[in-house]
Amino acid sequence: MTERFWTGLVDDAAIFPPGDAELAPAARAYDERAGEAAELVGSFVVRDTDLPALPAGFSGPVSVVVGGGAGQLAGPAALCAKRGLTLAGLEVALRDLDDLAGNARRVVAAVDAARAEGVLAEEVPVLVELPPEQPTYSWLAAADEVAAAELRLKLRTGGTEAHQFPDAPTLAAWIDAALDRETPFKCTAGLHRARRHTGEDGFEHHGFLNVLAATRRAFDGAAADEVVATLEDRALDPDAAPGPAELAGARRWFTSFGSCSVSEPLEDLRVLGLL
Repeated sequence: MTERFWTGLVDDAAIFPPGDAELAPAARAYDERAGEAAELVGSFVVRDTDLPALPAGFSGPVSVVVGGGAGQLAGPAALCAKRGLTLAGLEVALRDLDDLAGNARRVVAAVDAARAEGVLAEEVPVLVELPPEQPTYSWLAAADEVAAAELRLKLRTGGTEAHQFPDAPTLAAWIDAALDRETPFKCTAGLHRARRHTGEDGFEHHGFLNVLAATRRAFDGAAADEVVATLEDRALDPDAAPGPAELAGARRWFTSFGSCSVSEPLEDLRVLGLL
């Protein structure tokens, strides 16, 4: 039986903006999820500073957003091990905009050191967030460093301000860069709904189904303008999009997206008849 393309697609980021849920109730809601909702959700996303406050007995895997630089990667991994938490991934943003490739190399060195010390298991993915801009030489050089170390990319697809929402050509270029380097990527923010739409905040939001379909079409060799058109399709027809088996294949590259809402992606999948 073909794996359902939506299994584990959403990482529960309820405590992040614009949801801003309190940690303890959000963790309980994660643990109490059942049925299709539980199957849709992968990890519970927390900040490194949240780890000590996670309720005792929390059972879910956690993806940890590291607030500091490369030197802060080992600490959260060690704390997860101490607390008996399953670490689904570490996520770190490059902050040295004047030397992105050098910053990426520092992250790689920190990851290598943490793995050598036995603090960070080999199978735990590390995701590196590049600046939300049209890829430049420096951006692509940093992506090269990430790919060479077999880390993953993290792409910011939204936020609370207009500039945090990349246009379709920019997002298509990010997807192309990831696929060209055979590097899996995760998206974060703005992908609450399946199809592209104008949100209540007035911003143009990408749809997670659009991103999945665009990833599959790019992988299959579609031209850049076709990938952009797929991202911009506000009435994306599931019957005309790549089928469930092809979308499941796209998950090799587009692994998941963080969302402060789980109910909205679930509702859209049901309305579209995809559950």
